[in-house]
Amino acid sequence: MQNVSHAVMSQRIEARDSPDDFPTPPWATRALLEHILPTKETLIEQSCWEPACGAGHMSKVLGEYFRTVRSSDAYDYQYGDIRDFVTSSIEEGSCDWIITNPPFRLAEEFVLRAMRGARRGVAILARSVFLESVGRYNAIFRDRPPTKFAQFSERVPMVKGRLDRKASTATGYAWLVWERDATAQVPQLMWIPPCRKQLERAEDYENPQRASMSYDPFGSLRPLP
Repeated sequence: MQNVSHAVMSQRIEARDSPDDFPTPPWATRALLEHILPTKETLIEQSCWEPACGAGHMSKVLGEYFRTVRSSDAYDYQYGDIRDFVTSSIEEGSCDWIITNPPFRLAEEFVLRAMRGARRGVAILARSVFLESVGRYNAIFRDRPPTKFAQFSERVPMVKGRLDRKASTATGYAWLVWERDATAQVPQLMWIPPCRKQLERAEDYENPQRASMSYDPFGSLRPLP
């Protein structure tokens, strides 16, 4: 019997004007911070920007690890600033990390802009097939390959417009990471071990409190008036 939760399939095609809103399960974001980034203990002193924040599911997890988290999205989800990351201006080195699950059709543009905006590194959650494509090879991978390609050993179900703990998917996902201070010349292939049971929390699936936030460049988040 087909699962009625309609999780993301490999052949999914979104319209060009679609918000492409497929929230990231919080445990999948924690997997990046617990198993991939090498400096988890120092992140508390660093800043992060989530430029495709949606309702804030990834931003809230990033806030568990980073000193400050800036949240924005091209669409109004009543969380974070309304800002189109692809078309708006971006200050070079404006934050330590840029971490996001970008719209798949815009992922290449997100990576290129994020590399300019982040001082320490960039991480995107993408379908594993993101490695394919002559266009992405020429634009990104040939001259600026990721320092880490971390494939999930478990599936990461994503459902349009909401989190669904019971969802399933046939799509594989991976974290791609670019680190400015990496010394390795060859990208590191990694597997994220089974970790959903350890990193998932019941409260992750409760209705989020959608509080709009504004980024304070001096290092704090404050509610909008």
